[in-house]
Amino acid sequence: MSALLETQTIQDRLDRLRELTEFTENCKKQLNDIFETLGWSLDYKDYNQEAMEQCPYNPHHRVPVRNMEKHKASCSLRKMGYTAEEKAEMFDPSVCYENKGIRSFTMDKSTQHQVILQARSAAPLMKMEGVFWQGQYSGQPVDVPQSHKRAVCDLTVADRLALYDHVVGVLNRQNEAASSSNDDLYVDLVSKLQQDEEQNEPKTHLELMAEMRDYKRRRQSYRAKNVHITKKSYTEVIREVIRVHSEELSRQWREEDEEGARSEHSSHRRRLDERRSASSESRHSHSRRHRSREQSHDRESKKKKKKKRDSRSPDDHQHERKKKKKKKKEEREKEKL
Repeated sequence: MSALLETQTIQDRLDRLRELTEFTENCKKQLNDIFETLGWSLDYKDYNQEAMEQCPYNPHHRVPVRNMEKHKASCSLRKMGYTAEEKAEMFDPSVCYENKGIRSFTMDKSTQHQVILQARSAAPLMKMEGVFWQGQYSGQPVDVPQSHKRAVCDLTVADRLALYDHVVGVLNRQNEAASSSNDDLYVDLVSKLQQDEEQNEPKTHLELMAEMRDYKRRRQSYRAKNVHITKKSYTEVIREVIRVHSEELSRQWREEDEEGARSEHSSHRRRLDERRSASSESRHSHSRRHRSREQSHDRESKKKKKKKRDSRSPDDHQHERKKKKKKKKEEREKEKL
């Protein structure tokens, strides 16, 4: 029973394959008829089509040649696991060094791993204060970080310091080589020419260059190029004149405003002083009047008392003296008790 089912399934597959083959042959024949009717050929090639290249990071990507560098940068970041947000935050710093005399250094993965291994081998085996030991360096190679966040996450502090020292050392060596190649620029050509004037020897290349330099400097066109005013147009000259006059007028107006403010301040202080003097005088006059009133009042009260004493009889005076004596006697007795 099982053998019968197997033979039936095989026969069904063969029938389906034959049907598909007939269908494809029929379609190919129809296409050939259409191409013959239109006068076209199956071997036609569009020579105007742009050349395509295969991406080295992903063989399924075919990119035009003119966009290959841009695609490789994007595809390499995608392969290293950078997200779209991280790629949006990145920027290419090479534009800052275009047409500049600043040297740059590009780090690759193998160089980075080699530098870290060298620093690790030179580090001590055990922990020591003030230095990094071997356990603080990474042992496995990692991709070169393309952002600050990846540099902090993928590399240790010791790794970053080793890479920094390596880059600084390489650039310093390049600068020293460049400065040694420019030693001819610092030769004192004038003193050398004066020393060789007495000798009838053929001139060297440096001496000929110095003479050509001096000759160019003596030309009228060289001196005119270095005069600042000759480079300005009429509009720029008029603009400069207006600017100078405007600055002078603004300075004069500022001085006038300062003088007015100072005069106003002095007049205000003078008015305040006058007010203070007037108020002090009024206080003095008021106090004098008050004192005169008190003095007159005292005089009148004294006169009234005197009149009152004079109006009493001698018996009243004697009676009053007796009262005083009696009171004093009582006070003495109380003191004795």
